[in-house]
Amino acid sequence: MDSFKDLVDGNNAYAANFPNASLSPIPQQHLAVVTCMDCRIDPLSIFGFEAGDIHVMRNAGARITPDMLRSLIKSVNQLEVDRIAIVHHTDCGAAKIDLPGLRAKVLAATGSDPDNVEFHLIGDQVAALDADIEAVRTCPYLPVGTAVAGFLYDVTTGIAHPHDSTFVG
Repeated sequence: MDSFKDLVDGNNAYAANFPNASLSPIPQQHLAVVTCMDCRIDPLSIFGFEAGDIHVMRNAGARITPDMLRSLIKSVNQLEVDRIAIVHHTDCGAAKIDLPGLRAKVLAATGSDPDNVEFHLIGDQVAALDADIEAVRTCPYLPVGTAVAGFLYDVTTGIAHPHDSTFVG
């Protein structure tokens, strides 16, 4: 556990004055934010929210994958979410990845070839955001009328530029 001592220490300090014991799993803003795993992206700060206000869902590139849809389906159908914001960002690693290099590195480090792993790379940032909005908009397991919006967050200015908004159905 020495590798995780900072986590244990940080949690001990947090739990000593735990402020969130009464939070509901239903987000106060009825909003789910899908964003990238990039450590520069903090949806609570970007949009002025606090713990308990929104669901935050992350993966590499903020892509709408089958697993992300699974989480959104649960969030919308069980936890009263009626708005979904998809937040891509500038300087995204998913747009710059050297796929052959990554595969070679994984193979060298593990002995396993990740040829069957779909990395959901981003070639064109705007086209990828459009595709992700469309994937949510057309998901048959989300109620008609669920609001969907896209944003492109600029990591150098902190501005989340609205891209498009629509509704499921």
